[in-house]
Amino acid sequence: MTAGRVLVVGDLITDVVAVLAGPPATGSDTPAAIRFSGGGQAANTAAWLAARGVPVTLVGAVGDDSQGRDRVAELARAGVDCAVSRHPDHPTGTVIVLATDGERTMITERGANLRLTPEHVEAALAAAPDAAHLHLSGYSLLDAASRPAGLAALAAARGRGLTTSVDAASTAPLRRVGAAAFLTWVREVDLLLVNADEATVLAGGLDPAAQGRALTASARRVVVKRGAAGAVWVDRDGAVTVSPARRVAVVDVTGGGDAFAAGLLSAWLSGAAPAAALARAGDLGASAVSQVGARPS
Repeated sequence: MTAGRVLVVGDLITDVVAVLAGPPATGSDTPAAIRFSGGGQAANTAAWLAARGVPVTLVGAVGDDSQGRDRVAELARAGVDCAVSRHPDHPTGTVIVLATDGERTMITERGANLRLTPEHVEAALAAAPDAAHLHLSGYSLLDAASRPAGLAALAAARGRGLTTSVDAASTAPLRRVGAAAFLTWVREVDLLLVNADEATVLAGGLDPAAQGRALTASARRVVVKRGAAGAVWVDRDGAVTVSPARRVAVVDVTGGGDAFAAGLLSAWLSGAAPAAALARAGDLGASAVSQVGARPS
């Protein structure tokens, strides 16, 4: 396997991150450190890939507004090529992130991300002849409005001989669409990334290795992210690789999984074995959760 350009398809968002001093006091005030920054699963992964020196293009959609212009400009400064369409009829997406006790809750307006089209994705692929891999944010599949674009991205990538990966994205929308439907959409992807909760939604309450083996009926390789418990890589042939997590002081978990995905892809696409790919993913994920915000600082 050789390294090459990675196309990352999916959400580009403005994050409003509030790191709370304690549990929210319903109906009253809770002190917090609040920061506005770029976010979105796909955009975060693209930014971390660029920080690792990987040629990367983000394929997404924003509103024709100042937020959209700012989000694209900051990614360009970070070294990300942006194939981003603008939509005056929809605002750039926004997420309010409430971070406390090593967990985060997200309040989401996907906005213009819902306007991503198959035609735009296919044009971006055609304009990147050096592309070797396509990484799809699962959010593109979890909403009916953007699903055709997500499915078109996977189909077009396969047709061009690219390897593919999908991050399952989020537990609640996975439950809404159902495991059977989602696993049909990602059938035969080269790599599926799920966290522990997403693995339970898709494969049931098994141990992580068993969840991975169950999911290889759909994907060729599966990585189960387990936070402080590390990660598990399972190949379709049944081989299992377990990696411990790095011990770090957690400040904000927003974007930790996106950094993990970037580390994993940058290693795997360069030919690294599963253990080495998981180690690099863990290092990048640890960097992300030890700071406020979802992008490289």
